[in-house]
Amino acid sequence: MSSLKEICSGLPLDPLPPNRGRDPSVPHAPIRTPNLTAEEERLALRNALRYFPPSHHSTLAPEFAQELRQYGHIYMYRFRPVLLMRAYPINEYPCRTRQAASMMLMIMNNLDPVVAQFPQELVTYGGNGQVFSNWAQFLLVMHYLSEMTEEQTLVMYSGHPMGLFPSLPSSPRAIITNGMVIPNYSSRDQYEKMFALGVSMYGQMTAGSYCYIGPQGIVHGTMLTVLNAGRRYLGSDDLSGRVFVTSGLGGMSGAQAKAAVIAGCIGVIAEVDKAPLRKRHEQGWLMEVTSNIEQCIKRIREAKRSKTPLSLGYHGNIVDLWERLLLEFERTGELLVDLGSDQTSLHNPYNGGYYPVQISFRQANQLMTTDPDRFKTIVQQSLKRHVMAINKLSDAGMFFWDYGNAFLLEAKRAGAEVEKAGGGATEFRYPSYVQHIMGDIFSLGFGPFRWVCTSGDPQDLAVTDDIAATVLEEISALVSDRIKQQYNDNILWIRQAGKHKMVVGSQARILYSDQNGRVRIALAINQAIADGRVSAPVVISRDHHDVSGTDSPFRETSNVYDGSAFCADMAVQNFVGDAFRGATWVALHNGGGVGWGEVMNGGFGLMLDGSEDAAKRASLMLNWDVSNGVARRCWSGNCNAYDTIQHTMEENRQLRVTMPFPVQDEHVLDRALQG
Repeated sequence: MSSLKEICSGLPLDPLPPNRGRDPSVPHAPIRTPNLTAEEERLALRNALRYFPPSHHSTLAPEFAQELRQYGHIYMYRFRPVLLMRAYPINEYPCRTRQAASMMLMIMNNLDPVVAQFPQELVTYGGNGQVFSNWAQFLLVMHYLSEMTEEQTLVMYSGHPMGLFPSLPSSPRAIITNGMVIPNYSSRDQYEKMFALGVSMYGQMTAGSYCYIGPQGIVHGTMLTVLNAGRRYLGSDDLSGRVFVTSGLGGMSGAQAKAAVIAGCIGVIAEVDKAPLRKRHEQGWLMEVTSNIEQCIKRIREAKRSKTPLSLGYHGNIVDLWERLLLEFERTGELLVDLGSDQTSLHNPYNGGYYPVQISFRQANQLMTTDPDRFKTIVQQSLKRHVMAINKLSDAGMFFWDYGNAFLLEAKRAGAEVEKAGGGATEFRYPSYVQHIMGDIFSLGFGPFRWVCTSGDPQDLAVTDDIAATVLEEISALVSDRIKQQYNDNILWIRQAGKHKMVVGSQARILYSDQNGRVRIALAINQAIADGRVSAPVVISRDHHDVSGTDSPFRETSNVYDGSAFCADMAVQNFVGDAFRGATWVALHNGGGVGWGEVMNGGFGLMLDGSEDAAKRASLMLNWDVSNGVARRCWSGNCNAYDTIQHTMEENRQLRVTMPFPVQDEHVLDRALQG
């Protein structure tokens, strides 16, 4: 399997490829602990073997059994292709429709070693965000896509290709669901078993929907979060000399270093694993690295004094860093940190998402598999120390927020002091970044819109950057001051995007835009393809973390206070609505960001090819994709969303949204309830 043609030829069975096992030179996913019974092990093995004719079972069964017992999952390493995984130009993929080729390109980008966190385990980001469950699924999907026509749809059940089914040319070419588990059985323990059995999968957000674009995707969102945190908490657009302390430099969190420098502050990011530290440093996203905590404190002081933007990676545990910053304050009275957050993968706290301060990285990796109960206890003790240091620094004047990674949720479960007196079910001592920073931006209709130039040509990306900036500048001249600030932040971002060299993997770009901006950018790019200014189709998409894409009570919908924060109608409606309004593929996931059982989220891909049909699809689908969430946020009582959807209805007379009448006199409720 050393060429795209071979990869798209289906499972190699005659002969079987040699079993090369795992490559020890690349990072690997933590060993999983599904705790299967003997009967469940037999079932997992039986389920894996059904991809292959019985004549191969005697060869494959022993190695699959070994993988299951050694790694906690059957990845089928034997079928890992020799060909380098990357986003090859769309014209190189064998196919009958370029819509299928665009999906193949996006899938291979998600598994590119420079993009993916654990590529050989098919994990794109977040520690366990799978593209597929095993390599047989990858090969079957590529084969199906290479043979698909525009009257077929690929149906994906949690990584498993159920097959090609007849459909209409206007239908999506793929329908993807990940982790659709009956609610009463959507627990972490049940998930580990179901994943080991090969019957369900955690697709995170854009891992299992094939739309990840590397850490650039979150660089922009993190930059906007830090900028708006400065405006809200520090009262300033100027973050020079200000210190932002956080943790994590992996798949998603790796963006924090780059974002801090672009925002103009001093970003100090702790990371226990040397591999992602080295990766971000070699990419140029991390300017300096130190494992000496005293040197770390010294560099913070120097950068504060000179007001020089800096991204400093501390190779060590974030708890040690917080406690050392607290000690410095107690000794000298000097508060060295202004803003704080956390991006450890606490949606997955006991299987490599969080490393406790009491033991080393290596010891933690051993203990989580040899004694999971003791490891859980140590993690919870570490979280208590973690929060205690943050609480004391916050009392001294630091501003901290939860980054939607389940930090406060897991800290609460560990018994840490994060309760908010009189708070609701989604409220803690510290706000989530949606509650205080990004929620109102979502309610204005702004969210992470992205595109991928399938030619692989940087010149195409430069042309689309210029198109997007021009569109935003035109719109910005006609909007209110409240919205203009969001446009100006994104115009600055897109004009400087090439300079910051953020492309990792596919030739992709992201920016935050509202409904009007997304539609106009998509139509302008589509016209540029038709005119030949862009040489090949462009796939438009977005993060699931968006206005309408995700129901997540501890993140995206944490600022919904009408009691519906734990309802998932919005995400499901979005998935269905995108499907019949023109998306090339759609995905709906259980989990993502905050974790399995805590979130429902969905996404899409839509290929622009310069045709009138693509323009119609983009306009219809993107308008729905934003208005759905704004309407829901309006109904929940958000004033920004009310104004936004009211204006959208004035622009589009076919849109009619049920508008809420707020209770203006609370005494009406008092009297009714007392009576």
